Amino acid sequence: MKTEEWESIVAELKPVMDARHAAREEVLKQSRLLIQISSKCIKHVHRRQLDEAAVLLAQARDVASGMRAFAEGHPEVIYAGYIQDSEKEMVEAAAVLSIVSGVALPTPGELGVGAKSYLNGMGEAASECRRYALDEMRAGSMANAEGLLKTMEVIYDELTTFDYPDSLTGGLRRTCDALRAVIERTRSDLTMTQVQLGLMNELKKAAEGD
Repeated sequence: MKTEEWESIVAELKPVMDARHAAREEVLKQSRLLIQISSKCIKHVHRRQLDEAAVLLAQARDVASGMRAFAEGHPEVIYAGYIQDSEKEMVEAAAVLSIVSGVALPTPGELGVGAKSYLNGMGEAASECRRYALDEMRAGSMANAEGLLKTMEVIYDELTTFDYPDSLTGGLRRTCDALRAVIERTRSDLTMTQVQLGLMNELKKAAEGD
């Protein structure tokens, strides 16, 4: 082996790996930021601060777009997993905001995400709706709570049709299993609340009759 030949190969590969490492570090930074913004967006939704949530979602979409652009040309970075995980959080935030606002769900194309991120994000969004539904129950808005439960069930029913290996779906089966348990608890809570309200109304009528 000629030393100069080896050194020439190393000199050729070094900038490639430097660029790949730089892309990885930047994408990791942006993915963490995307998760943080998406989490804040969901918190604002639960606080009924929907305008603020919409602003945060727009920021999240900008970060996601920039993150994808920075990773372009580095397939090892794109498919490492952390991009998909952070995009999933953005999908969850976007879906929760859309559901409680009563507007059309954003499509994968509109969010610029792949199927795995979108499907798992939708599953987690449906689970997150439980918290909003419980708030509606506490406020006595049973019709709204029932509507949310119905949405959760519709999302679950469609997600379960993607019966493919976990390597293709990113663990969608586990997401669906978790969502099913959340739906069952929410349905139980809704039923119990309706029974309690019915009893309270009966007691009120009886008291008024006296």
